[in-house]
Amino acid sequence: MSHFHERLRELGPPTRELRKRIPDTYGGFLQMAQGAVADGEISGRIKEAMAVAIAVTHGCEECIAHHAKAAARLGTTEQEMAEALGVALLMAGGPASTMAPTAWRAFQEFREDVAS
Repeated sequence: MSHFHERLRELGPPTRELRKRIPDTYGGFLQMAQGAVADGEISGRIKEAMAVAIAVTHGCEECIAHHAKAAARLGTTEQEMAEALGVALLMAGGPASTMAPTAWRAFQEFREDVAS
């Protein structure tokens, strides 16, 4: 199993446990997340690329994995992702220069799933 697939798999059990302990809070968060990335004037695939870029600026590898997987599944193109990561570089500078390639690698890993 590849690195980013493994990162998401590892989060499964503690996430499920936490959701059981705070169902209203977690449910509200999930509802907000679904609404935030739903198609609107901006497509869901672009919103997921934006989420990857924001995750890069926060240095959250698990967030990168989650949103890179969603972006790949929704058909975000390599160029769209590359440009979103360019905005992350603009906004976060040096720290993003190490996280953006990490995000690129995650996106490529999940695009392989879509291609096969």
